[in-house]
Amino acid sequence: MSWQIREAVPSDFRSLVCVDSVAEKDDGRRAQIASAISKGHCWVACDEDDPAVPVGYGCLDRSFFGEWFVPLVIVSDAHRRCGIGRKIIAHLERCSSAKKIFTSTNNSNTPMRQLLAQLGYQSSGVVENLDPGDPELIFMKVLDE
Repeated sequence: MSWQIREAVPSDFRSLVCVDSVAEKDDGRRAQIASAISKGHCWVACDEDDPAVPVGYGCLDRSFFGEWFVPLVIVSDAHRRCGIGRKIIAHLERCSSAKKIFTSTNNSNTPMRQLLAQLGYQSSGVVENLDPGDPELIFMKVLDE
């Protein structure tokens, strides 16, 4: 399959909630997605042959001390390990127009930590006590100029 990334539109909201198991149960996550869409901070991944059906999404903003930050990269369970997460992150890096970009993930999220390492992200710190017993790991990547 060939995947494309496009900016999210309001009609994507329901599909993104279905893709994101946390959003299905969490009002805060749903509000985060809606806000990102309305601000133009959300991009969706979809099959080029079916661009109306998102299979993943990513968000990009400047919420991390004024630096470019990727707060969310979500891929549906059925589409993981297909290169979609990699494609979303690469797109967000290009959209950032920055010299460096940050993201984070829980220590327990081994697939995301592996993906970030493959993409050249470096460890940049740890935040304890957001999720008890599962520290949030901060990562940074210097982007090509």
